[in-house]
Amino acid sequence: MHVLIIDDEAAVRQILASAVTRAGYSADTAENAREGAAKLVRGDVDVALCDIRMPDGDGVELVRSFRGSGIDTQFIMVTAFASVETAVEALRAGATDYIIKPVRQEELAHRLAQMDALRGLKAENRALRRLVNGEGDRGRFQFSSEKMAVVERLAAKVAVTDSTVLVTGESGTGKGVIARAIHEQSRRADFPFIPVNCGAIPENLLESEFFGHTKGAFSGADRARKGLFAQADRGTLFLDEIGELPLHMQTKLLHVIEDKEVRPIGGEQARKVDTRIVAATNRDLGEMVKQGRFREDLYFRLSQFLIHIPPLRERREDIPRLIRYVMQNIASNNQRTLELDPVAEEIMVDYAWPGNVRELENVVNRAYILADGGCITVADLPPDIARSIPAAQSVTVLAPGSGHLRDQLRRVEADIIFRMLDECAGDRRGAAQKLGIGLSSLYRKLEEFAFAGISQQR
Repeated sequence: MHVLIIDDEAAVRQILASAVTRAGYSADTAENAREGAAKLVRGDVDVALCDIRMPDGDGVELVRSFRGSGIDTQFIMVTAFASVETAVEALRAGATDYIIKPVRQEELAHRLAQMDALRGLKAENRALRRLVNGEGDRGRFQFSSEKMAVVERLAAKVAVTDSTVLVTGESGTGKGVIARAIHEQSRRADFPFIPVNCGAIPENLLESEFFGHTKGAFSGADRARKGLFAQADRGTLFLDEIGELPLHMQTKLLHVIEDKEVRPIGGEQARKVDTRIVAATNRDLGEMVKQGRFREDLYFRLSQFLIHIPPLRERREDIPRLIRYVMQNIASNNQRTLELDPVAEEIMVDYAWPGNVRELENVVNRAYILADGGCITVADLPPDIARSIPAAQSVTVLAPGSGHLRDQLRRVEADIIFRMLDECAGDRRGAAQKLGIGLSSLYRKLEEFAFAGISQQR
């Protein structure tokens, strides 16, 4: 837990910092309200010990300003003015606790321990809620590539703020996954995450979908409807394919972001909403701005914080783990566990994946259905992927017309396995380990090769 001490007295800062570190927490200090605000805005402060009376500002006002900013910091107010009125004012402003100078170190350590426990309970409650909703460990994926590690770090950094985020990347790269990760790591995690595909809503229904309508507002409006912004109040609205919005809706969206209020169709009064916007697109919005097809001011509003997700072909380290992640999810639903042939894996790692993760999921699902004998092989892959056998394997593929694709691919697979057996001097267990398959799978493959009349050439 990281604690920031905001106090204009150097001696007090030193004493409190010493008490915080002795209690087992990290400490930082700020000598006035201005410096304190500059450190709080970074979003990495868990608890702020804040003096109420400072020469350049009021600690209560500091609490009040940050309570509406999305920064998830708990405030303990520290003052020598032991009045009930001051305590009530601080708590109403959003402070969590109140402590009187001179501060006893034991009391401070106890208060901090209570806050640490409360933070842990909140995190546990969020985790339990995700587990109940089917979003537990199975819903998380650990990336292997450094490029995605950077993406995850950026998502975690921006999550603790209320900044609007624009996620860019090709179709199927996982923009929605990152948007949800931002929501789940934010102070809004206990409130709705509403995803909407902007390109999937008919243009004549966009305004009603986004802002809602009153009963009788137009023909067919037989009851009032709450719009997406109101549904996501205090939560996150994920606007996927934001580049598909027509210009007139871009204007209305800009006004909502700036004014933080929506007016339903047919309504006379606007409603305040506290909705965070995370947008995503696979299009070049900068180029669309130049062409006059996307508002420049909206683009700048949306891209306060930009996260770009690289395509799968630029982060091949993630592919093996992604394949197994998909296979595990399928297995849990079908109660059928399969192995992955190393030749098939190498081909999939080498493939360009124009459809990215979405295409990979489809390919693995298809292969899972087609696989025989408890193992996904090259023959179970779509022909356009199977044809992309890496040249580095130095195997001879028969020319077209010399047999069915499955037979040709079986011979490629046999060549690899027989070469490995040669390298291992006939040690089948060692060969199986190097190939990354089970010993039983190796025996089964050798039986298949023998049945197909494929023998080892010495």
